[in-house]
Amino acid sequence: MEVVVMGVGQTKFGSHSDKSLPELFAQAFFEAFDSSNIELKDIEALYVGNFVGEITDGSANLGGFIADEIGLSGIQAMRYESACCSSAVAFKEAYLAIKHGVYDCVVVGGVEKLKSAGTSIGTRALATAVDGVYEINVGLTFPGVFALVARLYAETYGIPLEKLREMMAYVSIKNHRFGAKNPKAQFYNKLGNLKVEDVVNSKMICSPLTLLDCCPMTDGASAVILASEKFAKDRIDEPVYVRGVGQSSAGSLFRQGREIVKALPRRKSSEMAYKMAGLSPRDIDVALVHDCFTIAEIVALEAMGFFNYGEGAKATTEGLTDVGGKVAVNIDGGLIGKGHPVGATGTAQIYSAVKILRNEIDFVKVDAENVITDTLGGDFGTLVNVILSVHRR
Repeated sequence: MEVVVMGVGQTKFGSHSDKSLPELFAQAFFEAFDSSNIELKDIEALYVGNFVGEITDGSANLGGFIADEIGLSGIQAMRYESACCSSAVAFKEAYLAIKHGVYDCVVVGGVEKLKSAGTSIGTRALATAVDGVYEINVGLTFPGVFALVARLYAETYGIPLEKLREMMAYVSIKNHRFGAKNPKAQFYNKLGNLKVEDVVNSKMICSPLTLLDCCPMTDGASAVILASEKFAKDRIDEPVYVRGVGQSSAGSLFRQGREIVKALPRRKSSEMAYKMAGLSPRDIDVALVHDCFTIAEIVALEAMGFFNYGEGAKATTEGLTDVGGKVAVNIDGGLIGKGHPVGATGTAQIYSAVKILRNEIDFVKVDAENVITDTLGGDFGTLVNVILSVHRR
């Protein structure tokens, strides 16, 4: 059974301190709902991703509260927690339920309020996605994780660290350029004309990563209406097909060791998605990858098969990841330019992918038939890849 996306919605990313998590989700939901040509009674289940609502808002058990907020009280409602992969995992589970005939139509999405929580609470909340014994207890947070990845990348591939810092800066420059044009982005109309020296000379966060190597903490929500092809057939004119999904996992950094620079769980996850879709990296027009830090985008593109290991940084500096290059990467701004509301990020990537495939994005034009999304949870602990297409299998 083919599964299609009917409608998508996303709030503006940034600060939403005046709204509860259910209220914020509702904004994204009704945008998706209004574009799907369905009635509320058609929706049979809710899948919602949220990472740290307990810490930031004192809110857990969100499924029922969100269902009630959007007028769906009484339906089956499930909350998923997989760090930054929360709504991506929710999407994969919703897809499988429809594919196997459990439901005809569901809503899946995510919501998070990290910017409103403030730096101290937000940083502590995010750190719960690393190992609670062997990593948190030695003070490791995510800038530290990816600073280690950057240093290991430089050592493994024989790139002087200062040269790598300049190469990583091109990720920030590109993604902020697109984010500055995206009205839904946290940095809309900001940071759109960065230079290498702006990135490398910004505030040092965790050497070698500076402030402009990092994505921001963000409030936001995203939502997707998923349905069987049969249900969607007479309701929408432009279905987007879910061609492939993949998921993989890993343990603590000390168990992954030096292989962390190769992001092997991501390689496995993306290969699962390619195989299910009957496609290869050569068939992908746009990749929306988890650029929580500049180095993260580089290692992601290598693990997903777009470039050989050790070549991603050079490819980025040569423009191969820009529009007109080998694969257009994060042309919605990515996490760096658009923002990272952790539980909402996975389905926010789906939002952008669908808009790109339907040619509904005004700020960048690219002809795309196949888009892959890539969401990472923790220090490579959970990986989810989704391939969306204008073509059915």
